[in-house]
Amino acid sequence: MTLLLSRWQFGITTVFHFIFVPLTIGLALLLAIMQTAAYRAREDQEKRAKWEQMVVFWRRLFLINFAIGVVTGIVQEFQFGMNWSMYSRYVGSVFGAPLAVEALLAFFLESTFLGIWIFGKGRVSDRVHLASIWLVSIGTMLSAYFILAANAWMQHPVGYKIEGNRAIMTNFWAVMTNSTLISSFLHVFTAALVTATMLILGVSAWHLRRSQKAGDSPHPVFSTSAKLALIVGSVAVVATMFFGDNQARLMETQQPMKMAAAEAQYNTANGASFSLLTIGNLSGDPIFQIRIPHALSVLSDNSWNGPVQGINQVQAKEQATYGKGSYVPVLWVTYWTFRIMVGCGMVMFFGLIWGLWLMYRRKVDTSKWFLRLAIPALALPFVANATGWIFTEMGRQPWVVYGLLKTAKGVSPVGTGYVVTTLVGFTAIYTILAIIDFGLMARYAKLDPDSVDEHGATKAPGDDDDASGTGDGHQADDDRIPALIY
Repeated sequence: MTLLLSRWQFGITTVFHFIFVPLTIGLALLLAIMQTAAYRAREDQEKRAKWEQMVVFWRRLFLINFAIGVVTGIVQEFQFGMNWSMYSRYVGSVFGAPLAVEALLAFFLESTFLGIWIFGKGRVSDRVHLASIWLVSIGTMLSAYFILAANAWMQHPVGYKIEGNRAIMTNFWAVMTNSTLISSFLHVFTAALVTATMLILGVSAWHLRRSQKAGDSPHPVFSTSAKLALIVGSVAVVATMFFGDNQARLMETQQPMKMAAAEAQYNTANGASFSLLTIGNLSGDPIFQIRIPHALSVLSDNSWNGPVQGINQVQAKEQATYGKGSYVPVLWVTYWTFRIMVGCGMVMFFGLIWGLWLMYRRKVDTSKWFLRLAIPALALPFVANATGWIFTEMGRQPWVVYGLLKTAKGVSPVGTGYVVTTLVGFTAIYTILAIIDFGLMARYAKLDPDSVDEHGATKAPGDDDDASGTGDGHQADDDRIPALIY
């Protein structure tokens, strides 16, 4: 029971934290692009004002998301000591190094220059202010890389030796250039861009739709934001699919059981088909199926008739290598999370292509159905990110470090009552944080960009010319919460 509850606790907190990570990475880069466009347009005051207004508007959502992401991320590392002390003792020499570098290098880089970016406008030169947001963006990418280095080692251990019943790092460079790491980082990075662009597109669509209903002309902030999101998002979603395909081929080589479980493929087959949908029993006696001939072989082996290993055959090999026991993950979880992830990706791909076509025809601002559908579609990348992460981690089970340490041997020797208490506590706190975050994001996403000054402060009514937005010497109510974040 301690093992089960510890897994639930880590799963809940990790999936919740992963809501914010991709959005932070993607928004940081897009804000850097927007601010660069503003800097390059410094000779054209109208164009520069538009890009700067875009930066100010999207900055609020970025800062809210960043703040909640930091709070929820801190809990993750504490859980290694609280719930997974035996795991930490076994892999600490390897696992601790990239996490330490992430904290000392990447996190301090992004947090330091985030402060310069927030408070430095008007106090440092435009070039330094622009450089600060680019360094924040680079910091978020480095954070993702080092954290994924630790996770990739769990998926595919390299650069180590076993000494005294512990894994000892022997080659830091091998850990940092792990093939699984490079593939997963590229996939996560491009997915992060998709996440940010879909959020920007969805919020912009809401504002454009509101202008459409009111008979007003589209606001330039949201018209330009939507077009930027469509261009970047279309490239990013294709790249995400490409790197995801590369991960599938690595998976077939490094973790064949995960690939077999993703398809519920029980026996090795050449020219294996891909199941789009299965209703009924996944063990070979379904009520209804839709399958694409040869597609699984193409996905896993890049070959029309390539072999795909089956669950039964991989189970026999792993029993021969590691001893008796079941090495099959929970099939319904791996099967459906993989399909939900891929399905969301395909819907976003076709939606973004549709948007590009409308943009080419200069109709993206006025298309009623596209704007309507783009608003709920902003949830798709978050669903894809969550299900993709669940698939990646649960598909590795029963291993916490593939081939080296089983999850059951990594849990802390603590009483079930302690885990129940922390599970309930964390779930309650995270629920409150979710309500606060989603409420703040929704509130500030709906604001009129013209109601915010160049520093991000909400203007007081009838105080349009006051750059500080404090006309009568008091801060407007709408700006109190962002002021805390700033």
